[in-house]
Amino acid sequence: MSTEQSKVSITISLYKDTVYELETAIEQAAKSSYHSITTPIVHRRFQREFVDEPLKAKHNCFTRSDLLLSSSQWLNRVICKLSSNVDCDSLDENVRKQGEATIEQEKSFAEHLVQNGYMLVRLKNGNCANLARVLAFGLKGVLLVEVPMSNPKITQATWRSDVDEKQPPEDTWKWWNNFRSYADFDSHIKIALEFTADIPKRKEIYRWLGEPVDAIVISSNIFLTNSKNYPVLSKAHQELLVLFHRILGCHFILKANPEDPRLVAYADYLKFVIRNNYTKDPMQGYDDLLEIPLQPLYDNLDSFTYEVFEKDPVKYILYQNAIEEALRDRVPTEEIETRTSVIMVVGGGRGPLVRAALNASLKCKRKVKIYVIEKNPNAIVTLSALINELWKDRNVELISTDMREFKPPEKADILVSELLGSFGDNELSPECLDGAQKQLKPDGISIPCKSTSYLNPCMTTKIYNQIRALEKSPHSKDRVVTSRHMEGSYVAYLKNVYHIDDPQVVFEFVHPNRENVFDNSRFKTLRFKATLDCVMHGFVGYFDTVLYKDITISIHPYTHTKGLASWFSIFFPLSEPMQIKKGDDIVVNFWRCVASHKVWYEWNVAAPRQCHIHNVRGRGQPIWK
Repeated sequence: MSTEQSKVSITISLYKDTVYELETAIEQAAKSSYHSITTPIVHRRFQREFVDEPLKAKHNCFTRSDLLLSSSQWLNRVICKLSSNVDCDSLDENVRKQGEATIEQEKSFAEHLVQNGYMLVRLKNGNCANLARVLAFGLKGVLLVEVPMSNPKITQATWRSDVDEKQPPEDTWKWWNNFRSYADFDSHIKIALEFTADIPKRKEIYRWLGEPVDAIVISSNIFLTNSKNYPVLSKAHQELLVLFHRILGCHFILKANPEDPRLVAYADYLKFVIRNNYTKDPMQGYDDLLEIPLQPLYDNLDSFTYEVFEKDPVKYILYQNAIEEALRDRVPTEEIETRTSVIMVVGGGRGPLVRAALNASLKCKRKVKIYVIEKNPNAIVTLSALINELWKDRNVELISTDMREFKPPEKADILVSELLGSFGDNELSPECLDGAQKQLKPDGISIPCKSTSYLNPCMTTKIYNQIRALEKSPHSKDRVVTSRHMEGSYVAYLKNVYHIDDPQVVFEFVHPNRENVFDNSRFKTLRFKATLDCVMHGFVGYFDTVLYKDITISIHPYTHTKGLASWFSIFFPLSEPMQIKKGDDIVVNFWRCVASHKVWYEWNVAAPRQCHIHNVRGRGQPIWK
C-alpha cells in the first residue's frame, strides 16, 4: 500500500449492509481512480457461536471462499476489515469470550488471505487492553488501527447544555496510545486516521504527525457539493489532507457506498488536491532514516560521503561570503597589491573549502596564500590532483597531517573549518580548533567563530521502533535491551515527529578560545513543558553557527538556512518511552564529557519521572579523538 509522495494511493472502504461482490469491486478498482478495497472478512450481520452446539459446528464455514480472488489480488488489492460489533473488553464474561474468539478467528483467516498484508480494526474507546492482547500476539502483517481524529462527543458537548462538563469526552489520541502501549509499541501496528467533520486544534494535529499514520480515512459524508454539483472538501480539510500526505506520504481510504454514482468523483478529487499542492522535497528518500553520526577525526571518509556533502547548494556559498568579508576586513583597499593573507583550511577533504577561499580572493581582489591541512591519505590524492591541474597557478600548499600536529612556517590570518556535525560539536570542532588555533595570529579570524547547540523533547514512534529493531537478538524473538543501540545517538531527517516543546540552548563554543585552560566538557539542565498528553521517545538536537559577523548557518527549525542540506538533526533516544501528561514539567540533564581519548554525551530525565543516565562513560557511542 505504500506509495511515492508524487503518487496518490486510494482504497475504497465498502460498508453496505448487503454482501458486495469482491470480484466486481476488484475489476472496478483496476479500471477506476482507486487502487484497492477494504472489505469486512465476515458480514456484520453474520453472528457466530463459539460455545453451544449445534450452532458452534454449523458456523465453521463462516465467510466467503478465498478462491474468489488470486493470492496476488488478496495481498495487493484488499485490506481485510475485522468486525467492529464485538467487545473484547466487556465486563460480561460471555460477551468478552465471544468477542475474543470472533477476533481471533477473523485475524487467522485474514492472515491466511493476505499473508503479511493489511488488516484493519476500528477503535471505539480507550478500554482496549484485551483487544490489543488478542490482536498483537503473533501478528504477521500490518494492522491498521482506525481512529477518529477527534471524538464526536466533544463536538456534541460544545452544542448541548445537558452534557456533564465535569467529565469531558476522552481524547481519541488516548484510545490509540492505550492500544499501542498495551501492544508494546509493535512496529507492525499503524494508524488509519479518520478525518472528522470537526477539525481539532493545530497542536493536536501536530501530535498525530509524530505517530505511525499509514492511511487517512475519509468518509463521503464530510464532502461538500460545489456550485457545479461536484464533491469537494472544505479548505481546512484540504490543507489537512496535503499536510499529512506531504509529511507522511500516507495513502487514503475512502469510505463510500459502492453504488454511489459519485464514487469515482471522490477519488478523482482527492488526487486533484494532492497533485495540485505537491512540491518535491529535495531530501525525499532520507525521511526518518537512522544514520550513525560521522567521526571524520577518527575515520577516513570515503569518496561517496565527500560527494554528498559537496552537493550542498548553500553551505559553500556562505563560507565563500564569510571568507570574502574577512579578507576585506583584514586587507584595506590601499594594501591590496602589497599584502598577502594566509588562509589555513583545516580538514580540506576534497577541496570545496579551498575552492570557496580561492573564489573569495578573486571576488574581493585580495592576494592569498592557502595551506590545506588534511589527514586522510585518500583525500590527499584528490587534493594533489587539484593543485597540480586546476590550482597550479594559485598559491596553494598541501600538508598531509593532523591539524592539531601541524607546525606551520607562518601564522594564519584566517582559519577555516567545517567540523560541526549535527549538534555543532559532535565532530569535535572544539577540540580540533583549540588544537589548531596555535597556527592563528593573535588577531586572526576563525571561520566559524561560534557554534551553539539546541535540544527539545519529541515523540517519534517510527524512529524509536527502528532503534528498538536493532536490539532484537538474531537467535530469539525477545528484545534484548543493550546500551549499544538504545543509548547511542543518531542522525536523522525527522519528519514523522511531534515536538513536545520549543528547542532550548544547550552548549556554546567560541573560536578562537581565549581561555587559559581548554575545557570543553559541559553540563546543562533544561526545563520544558508539555502542552498535550504525549509519549516522549527522546530528544532532537540542532545547531547554528556564526561563520563571520552576520553570516550564519543554522539547522534550528525556526532559523533553518534555506536550501541547506548538509546536516540533519541528531536524535538522543530514551531506552523506554515515557508517558507525558499535559502540563508536565520535563527536566533534562545533559552532559558533554571529555576524556583523554574520547568525547561522549550523557543524558537523563529528572522529571516528571526519573530515568537512568544514558550512555554512561560512553558505553553506547563515544566519539573518538
